[in-house]
Amino acid sequence: MKFLGLAFMERARPYLRAVKIGLVEIVLFVLLSMIWGSSFFFMKHALFDPNGAPLFTSQQVASLRMVIAGTALLPVALYNIRKLKNLRVLSGVLTVGTFGNFIPAFLFTFAQTGLISGYVGMLNSATPLFSVLIAYFVFKDTLTSRQIIGLIIGNLGVILLMTGKVSTAQFSGDWVHVFAVIFATFCYGISLNTIKFRLNQVKAIHITSLAFLMIAIPGWICFFYFDTPVVFQTNVHAWQGFLYVLALSLLGTVLGVYLYAVLIARSTTLFSSMVTFAMPVVALFIGVFDGESFTAHQIFALVVICAGIVFANRKSLKGKTLQV
Repeated sequence: MKFLGLAFMERARPYLRAVKIGLVEIVLFVLLSMIWGSSFFFMKHALFDPNGAPLFTSQQVASLRMVIAGTALLPVALYNIRKLKNLRVLSGVLTVGTFGNFIPAFLFTFAQTGLISGYVGMLNSATPLFSVLIAYFVFKDTLTSRQIIGLIIGNLGVILLMTGKVSTAQFSGDWVHVFAVIFATFCYGISLNTIKFRLNQVKAIHITSLAFLMIAIPGWICFFYFDTPVVFQTNVHAWQGFLYVLALSLLGTVLGVYLYAVLIARSTTLFSSMVTFAMPVVALFIGVFDGESFTAHQIFALVVICAGIVFANRKSLKGKTLQV
């Protein structure tokens, strides 16, 4: 085993040297994978109490997440509000807030009322595929033959995953829950491309904080409209569920975005984007330890998706830097 480890490090050293990856970057990568991969677990336990009975509704969990994250990021947003210097930045940040945070928050929690958390995490791996397609059709980005083949492979994987036996879940999910996740990944694709092509001069933490500032009022409206405070008055498990939403908001949103910004700054886009591959794996393993079950069909589909994304993004190591 020792010799296998040494052999792997010898093969990996040219790549790590090319992208200047060290211990700090690897630790950041692992932390991000664990934080974002566990988000689906937090959502599940905010929706259902320890006995499996409904706790908060999907709309209440989503609005709570928006309110908590927005409040935590409010000082940063107010300090950097001067970054909203023109209509291009303003509209871009509003797009990120709406499609990168607000809509997906409601879609993911709704999906988890009918699907197990690990399966939702696996479906989330479709995000890079939509990102590439939107970049091509909307922002007129170029596609190489390698990317086209990778997209075909990845989309086949998504189709395989969607047609898997959802009935293995402990909850009675159907197609509307599956498509909720797929549409959420499409929204993420819009957000990511907006950041890449319209907000590339603005720092990630500034974009996120200002985006939450933009959707703060809708978040508070939803918080009261869906009678979220009533749950705290009537359900004995409310504060326990609130702790999961708190973890989801502060870890998955606030800390996760900050660590991702640091990782991008210290490494490359390619290495940072590999978090997308690790997240579903983390979600799957957490789901297994939480009593969820999966079929070989679903795991194979996840492997196909990741293979397509890796193939589409793989670049030659002949150059000095790697870019997606």
